[in-house]
Amino acid sequence: MFEFGRDLRRLFEKARDSDDLGWLELIGAGLVEVEARQQSTDAGRVSCARPHDAALRAAALWREHARRCGSASSIERAEAAGRDAATGAVNDDQAGRAALDLAQTAMLAFDLHGGPERLTAALALLAGLPPARRADTVAARAALHARLRTRQGLLSGRLSELTEAAALLDAALSHAKGGRTAEDDLRMDRAAVTLEAGLIARDPRLLDQAGRDLRALVEAASPEQRPLSRARALALCATGMAALAAVAGDAAARDQAQALFDAAAQLFTPDHSPLDWAAIQVMRAERETLPPLVLAQAEALTEGGGLVLGALAHEQRIAQEAARAGAVGDLSALFEIEGSLRRRLMRPSVSATPLDWAAEQIGLARVALARARWTGEPPRAVGLMLAEAALTAREHGASALAERAERLTPRPQVA
Repeated sequence: MFEFGRDLRRLFEKARDSDDLGWLELIGAGLVEVEARQQSTDAGRVSCARPHDAALRAAALWREHARRCGSASSIERAEAAGRDAATGAVNDDQAGRAALDLAQTAMLAFDLHGGPERLTAALALLAGLPPARRADTVAARAALHARLRTRQGLLSGRLSELTEAAALLDAALSHAKGGRTAEDDLRMDRAAVTLEAGLIARDPRLLDQAGRDLRALVEAASPEQRPLSRARALALCATGMAALAAVAGDAAARDQAQALFDAAAQLFTPDHSPLDWAAIQVMRAERETLPPLVLAQAEALTEGGGLVLGALAHEQRIAQEAARAGAVGDLSALFEIEGSLRRRLMRPSVSATPLDWAAEQIGLARVALARARWTGEPPRAVGLMLAEAALTAREHGASALAERAERLTPRPQVA
């Protein structure tokens, strides 16, 4: 037992010295924060032999913590570490790597909080960099550029931009030098953009390609070593399967999607990676009815931080509450839900964001539509309410929230 303990410590010490941070998937969010704090302390020591590299590693650790927990302070610490790396750069290549790090933090801030301007600023930062000399820096720049353009393409929903982003990702993968984690991120983005393009174009070839990419990611990520990578790939598989099931009306595909969501959710606990767990529950809730406590926990893990996922979790909880009340004609419950939403709108918290407002508008529209089915009274201003919510969500880079509003918008009656 004691030999095993020593071997385990050696394994983690070796992992800590590597550039690939995939080993962090084995530890919980709390320990990731401990690692990030220790690395920041080490990077700030006068005796630090390589302060530039140490600062970049601290930034990467803080980004991992932010990705798991949605902590705004962790994003700020990652940005501060990137600026420390820029300040301590002793040559053009180190300055370029620090700039790439800052752009990567901006991309994560977009993923968490929205704001398309973050993508624009990050791309402008890359465009202003001088040509890099080192091959790994050139590859890292191409990979980050492709991932930023992918997010812009997914926001636009235009097939031409999605196709261009996929080509950039393919080129970046052919020259990838950032280790397994960096390659997995590129492959995940390529699968997401290919899946979206395939669904828009109804192209079986693209859908098959996305399926092959995701299957390879799942098979390469063992549950014992890469549980988060495996769960993220399974969740994207489930999303694609559910979308195809909806298009084709295929009950078997719908059941398979539910099984994939369940498999992803079982790979880790909520405290291991709160945002990943909450994201999977929110995706499940769009296709199936979940126990109220599950969505309440997902909302609690994501609220108050201005997160896109927080707005989605809040809207999804309201959606299921309204659906349950509407299914049995419980008008008092619908009025109670409406009252709660209106109180939040009248007295928003200090952390409320435009995305929270949009989620509450969608919730009010759901309540109005559910009540109208039982009272026979046409809902008032629901179309305008949903249009404003969708517009706000898109302006802030929350496409999934906008799509919920658009799907709910009543279609005009044809005479």
